[in-house]
Amino acid sequence: MSRIALVTLVVDDYDEAIRHYTQALGFQLVEDAPRPDGSRWVVVRPGAGAEGAGLLLARAKGEAQRARIGDQTGGRVGFFLHTDDFARDHARMLAAGVVFLEEPRHEPYGSVAVFQDLYGNRWDLLQPAA
Repeated sequence: MSRIALVTLVVDDYDEAIRHYTQALGFQLVEDAPRPDGSRWVVVRPGAGAEGAGLLLARAKGEAQRARIGDQTGGRVGFFLHTDDFARDHARMLAAGVVFLEEPRHEPYGSVAVFQDLYGNRWDLLQPAA
């Protein structure tokens, strides 16, 4: 069996990214280990179980990577955060200062609203339809 384990998200600062993903978005910090080159191996995953695919928060190196911070998908929604309780998580995220770009919508596929992470990457908060 194969699965996607991690997706790299280029960030400006490890600690501010950890705070945002754990406090504002409710992710779990799974790993934060120093590397010999001075970088860190930082992994966060959504939810209390911290199972499934995670994000490798990678501090940008050089101008080319710094230019990609917040625009890794060219302005498209590039990340999809599923929830089992849209109203609860939407309210919690709003209270934590997360910027939503639209009001919640109820589509045939589920309840959804687009939000931005700390750097401007676009995400869907999505509760799939039953």
